[in-house]
Amino acid sequence: MRQRRWLELLSDYDCEIRYHPGKANVIADALSRKEREPPLRVRALVMTIGLDLPRQILNSQTKVRKPKNIKKEDVGGMLVENSRDTEKLDTRTDGTLCLNGKSWLPCYGNLRTVIMQESHKSKYSIHPGSDKMYQDMKKLYWWPNIKADIATYVSKCLTCAKVKAEHQKPSGLLVQPKIPDGSVTTSLWILSLSFLSRRKATTLFG
Repeated sequence: MRQRRWLELLSDYDCEIRYHPGKANVIADALSRKEREPPLRVRALVMTIGLDLPRQILNSQTKVRKPKNIKKEDVGGMLVENSRDTEKLDTRTDGTLCLNGKSWLPCYGNLRTVIMQESHKSKYSIHPGSDKMYQDMKKLYWWPNIKADIATYVSKCLTCAKVKAEHQKPSGLLVQPKIPDGSVTTSLWILSLSFLSRRKATTLFG
């Protein structure tokens, strides 16, 4: 299933796949090195341009900050002025609010779902697990319980469920063992006399 997704992604390019044995690959090329930061920047750039994220985030934050919605979206007093909460949301040059340099995504509308979908199902992501997806997203975005929301979203992905399905046989049904009859109990009592005293055997088997 995973190889099928790779082939589907590579089908957009005019390329030829050749097998290179590991022993002959003395000097690893750039494609064999694990790299996380540049792909993360590429995905962030694609999402910013394609989805027009700054405008969507600003519109969502503006609607949330209205008096009728601020009580529902107040994050520990970080949106309320003159609050005792020491951790406050900062304002960027484009007008959006952020926490420690991470864009704050309110739950107004489906902005969180859109960003999680782009971070999980786009051709630059290829269905990462919940842990890797969280490590990537927490560098750019923030909202309460972001890790739990990402784990819930990934758990509902049908493609991931097929690829990462359990390959072990399911355990059988529990069957209650039969209660031994009197003859078995008597045999055990006689056998125990060889190892235990009569008093201990009587205590165990009546």
